[in-house]
Amino acid sequence: MLNRLRRAQGQLGAVIAAVESGGQCRDVVIQLAAVSKALDRAGFTIVSSAMQRCIASPDDPAEPLTVDELEKLFLTLA
Repeated sequence: MLNRLRRAQGQLGAVIAAVESGGQCRDVVIQLAAVSKALDRAGFTIVSSAMQRCIASPDDPAEPLTVDELEKLFLTLA
């Protein structure tokens, strides 16, 4: 997950640099789409991990998320 976030951070830096330097619209949009996809995947990874922990240890107080809360988090990313 951290790799995805770092990749998104690097891609966002490229988007900012392209905008600042007057880069071509096509290149900016492609990089922006890559940032968006990387962030989405990181978010899904986080929610998926939380779901796995809840299923494996439903009574664990360290992860006090209900099924409804997990579903809401998941749908937030959709």
